[in-house]
Amino acid sequence: MEQYKQEFIEFMVDCGVLRFGDFVTKSGRKTPFFINTGFYRTGSQMAKLGEYYAKAIYEKYGTDFDVLFGPAYKGIPLTVATTMEIHKLYEADIRYCSNRKEVKDHGDKGILLGSPIEEKDRVVIIEDVTTAGTSIKETVPIIKAQGNVEIKGLVVSVDRMERGQGTKSALTEIKENYGFETTAIVTMEEVVEHLYNRPYKGEIIIDDVIKASIDNYYEQYGVN
Repeated sequence: MEQYKQEFIEFMVDCGVLRFGDFVTKSGRKTPFFINTGFYRTGSQMAKLGEYYAKAIYEKYGTDFDVLFGPAYKGIPLTVATTMEIHKLYEADIRYCSNRKEVKDHGDKGILLGSPIEEKDRVVIIEDVTTAGTSIKETVPIIKAQGNVEIKGLVVSVDRMERGQGTKSALTEIKENYGFETTAIVTMEEVVEHLYNRPYKGEIIIDDVIKASIDNYYEQYGVN
């Protein structure tokens, strides 16, 4: 596993973003783990998060795209932080764009904020976590409505590695349904591999009990 992936897993733990217990996801599934990117709350945390996203994007897509699009609301700071780090690390000046929940009818009008999406732009979508692929259904039409643009792919922070609407993973379904590539900074398999029965700052984050809960969860919702 790449060093930046290991560091990102520990970073999520340090920020309280990755938690283990009893939770319910947006799609209604009871889960023993939860990733809440709303707990990235400081400038230094956002800079590090943008760096990890930038490295994952570069590994998958390089810098051969024009716009990084982040769906409102959590995607808004993700686009800003990540485009700044892409410029810092790879000297590429990628534009950032997000949507508004409500269309603005005065001043800077329209549904978009940040950079407009222009004809023939190549767009990468950035999100926090995709569980069942429901949010992408709202995002793709917004981007496509801007003109003849190409969606090159989707990047999320963690691939939960569970079924979407059918028997395949949410990211696989998105790739097949919409025709663009998907990637994640880390997968849950990598998270478990790195943290299971391995002390981190004097604590076992994933012990045998939590590991058993995760295994049971994947028996029900994991990809066949």
